[in-house]
Amino acid sequence: MNQDRLNPSPDDAITDAAAHWCMRLHADDCTLVEREAFARWLAADPRHADEYQAMLEIWQTADLLPRTATVIDFNPPAQRLPQRRNWRPLASAAALALLALPLAGWVGWEQGWLPNHYQHFSASDNTQTVQLSDGSTVELNLNSELTYLNYKDRRQVTLKRGEAFFKVQHDSAHPFIVQAAHGQTRVTGTQFNVWKYEDQVKVTLVQGSVLVSSNGSTGGYRLGPGMQASYRTGDFEPQMAQSDDYGNSLAWRSGKLVLDNLSLEQALPVINRYLEKPLLLADASTGRIRISGIYNTREVGRLVDNLPKVLPVYLTRSKDGSTVLNGISPPPDKG
Repeated sequence: MNQDRLNPSPDDAITDAAAHWCMRLHADDCTLVEREAFARWLAADPRHADEYQAMLEIWQTADLLPRTATVIDFNPPAQRLPQRRNWRPLASAAALALLALPLAGWVGWEQGWLPNHYQHFSASDNTQTVQLSDGSTVELNLNSELTYLNYKDRRQVTLKRGEAFFKVQHDSAHPFIVQAAHGQTRVTGTQFNVWKYEDQVKVTLVQGSVLVSSNGSTGGYRLGPGMQASYRTGDFEPQMAQSDDYGNSLAWRSGKLVLDNLSLEQALPVINRYLEKPLLLADASTGRIRISGIYNTREVGRLVDNLPKVLPVYLTRSKDGSTVLNGISPPPDKG
């Protein structure tokens, strides 16, 4: 565990309290009084909610909490409490819990259950370059989010949404794993890009090698530089491809979206990554229309508005307000 944990600080106390509440609120014998106390603790300082959320995510990632969590009611019905209450058993239990936390944390670290470092990053309107605690760097595309957990036997990133380019610090004894949708990319030190939209994922390798597996594969498939692997939920194995123009997949790092003779069916997941509401296809024939061009990632909305000027399509609105692309049928052959 981190050395500075040997000298307790106010932040350490908040972390210990968050761990305590994480355990109690998911225990079968958690009482209404405890939930009320938790609500008061949560409201006492904005840092409490942030630390509790981080602790909850760590424990869920480590599979230490039940899948069906206890529902926390922050506005429970009023309940008359006894006038006199013996607080000594509660105080003893709390003291034991606080004493047990460091030991539980140490055991969890040694067993590879709990991380000793947690980081969360997100980028909305601007790309962002961040550094992980292991020295690796990550470039986040617009509207992207990930978390990083450092375990004793592995480094684990979860790409929740968006796209990221990784420069991984080499450590052969400490693999670096990126989880995206129902699959993962495993490396020890290399440079690669991971793109995620809904349940679709594409991995592009620039340097070194990576092992990509979908939720159906067991051993995974190894990529060399210039290779790409893609998968989506339910795929038994990822689809592999050697691409001479894989730089198109990395153009976002320069603020560009490159569409190189793609069908609209292929292009829409790439375009939709930058839209608040997804662009839809009216039918399969519209999806077969092809598109090319280089566009600014900050102006994808304008690209959608201009599509009828460059493609045989017109725009309509669905009931939920999404834009729908409709293909224009060519005129009948007069011959």
